[in-house]
Parts: sequence; structure tokens; C-alpha cells
Amino acid sequence: MLRPNFIKQKLASGRPVIGTWSVIPSPVVADVIASSGVDFLIIDSEHGPINFETAQQMVIACESRGVSPVMRVSGVNEGEILKALDIGAHCVQIPNVTNRAEIDAVVRMSKYPPAGNRGFSPFTRAGGYSHENAVKLTGTANENTMIAVHIEGKAAVENIQDFLDVKELDVIFIGLFDISKSLGIPGQVNDPRVQQILAELSAKIKQAGKYPGTIATDAAQLERFLAAGLQYITYSVDCEMLGRAYKKAVAEFKEMVKA
Repeated sequence: MLRPNFIKQKLASGRPVIGTWSVIPSPVVADVIASSGVDFLIIDSEHGPINFETAQQMVIACESRGVSPVMRVSGVNEGEILKALDIGAHCVQIPNVTNRAEIDAVVRMSKYPPAGNRGFSPFTRAGGYSHENAVKLTGTANENTMIAVHIEGKAAVENIQDFLDVKELDVIFIGLFDISKSLGIPGQVNDPRVQQILAELSAKIKQAGKYPGTIATDAAQLERFLAAGLQYITYSVDCEMLGRAYKKAVAEFKEMVKA
């Protein structure tokens, strides 16, 4: 990636960043969200039906607003990681990584030599569509591109040191919903057991010089996570935010009709 990475610059300055998830395959929706002032938007192709052609249009919409596009792929998948970075994602986010071998594979797929072995073509959006950028592309992309991985279960929690030892890893995202599932209490993300894991992992991640992240679904959680030192925070998901706003409007309308 030849362009500046907005969230990397913000995180390096010491400030936390806020983003949200997008599962709606729409550049217009991405543009609306980006216009709100979020720092980043995660284009979710793990749980969302977003293809790479639409994702590239969403990336363009984000960058036009000074918002970093992040793309969550389905897993440790070389083809998906390569495409996500070639369309210009500022960060590739990998779910359900559990051990050092998987982390090393993600780095190899995401970075050019000498750090990795990412497939090389300057004829992409990230490469400026021109061979004239070929010489500078690899070094600049290695510097600008961020890697985020998810901790989602018992194995990853136990192997946290494997994550912390990898220099090229930037963000470690603690997936509260998946952790609650692994504890046998799916969806109970405010349970003390889930929150204890979040606190312990966040402290270790930050101490290692990496950025801890997680998802907040209300303002109280957001405030608590900021106080705990989390730096890469997502707030809700586009489908829920949209549905919530309309449910509120409908409820208010029905109250008016009753009155």
C-alpha cells in the first residue's frame, strides 16, 4: 500500500481509535458510515456477504473520507489476504488464530520479503496500477500495512505469548462473543469470567507494545474499555445500528398514535 495508513498514524501517536463493522455489501453505506467521523471501518467478509469487487468500492469510499478501511477475511487464507491487501485495505484482520504457526503464516502472506512472501504485482489499486511503483511498493507496503488477529477461544488465550512474540503483528483483537461461547455462556459478554480474560489479555498485549482491541455494543462498555486501556475499539455493527434506529423511530411513532 502506497497511501498513508490513517489508523496506524493515530495509534502511533498514543490515541485510541474507534471503528465499526460493516456486513452490508454497499459502498454507499460505507460512505455514510465513514462520513460520521469513525477512524476505521471493518469490511467483514467472514460473517458478511461482501465480495472483493464491492469491498474495493467500499475501500475507496472510506479513503475518500480519511477513514482507514480494514478487511476481515474468513481465516488464514492466502488468496483472501492477498486480495484484501491488493484492493487497498490498510489492515487485514484474521479471525480465529490460535497458535504460532498460524501467526507466522499470516505474516508470510501479508508482508513482502524479507518479512514475508506476499504475492507481488504493482498492477493493483494498492500498487497504483503501474509498474512505475514496483521498486518502492514492497518496502512502503510493508511499512504501511497493519496486521490484526483475533483471539477467540481457549487455545488462543493459552498461547498468548505466541502472539506477543511476533514483531509484525500490530493489533490483537479479543473476540468477546466467541470467548463467551468457548466458556459455555454464549452471548454473556459482561460475565465476570469474560471480562477477566479481557482485562488480563489487554494488559499483556499493551505491555508487549501491541494494540489491544475488542467490540463494544453500548456506551457503558465503551467507557469501561477506554478506562481499561483498550486502543482499537469497534462499536456495534452497521446492520444493528440501522435496525436499532428504525425500531426506535417505529416505537416513538406507535406511542404517538396511541396518544
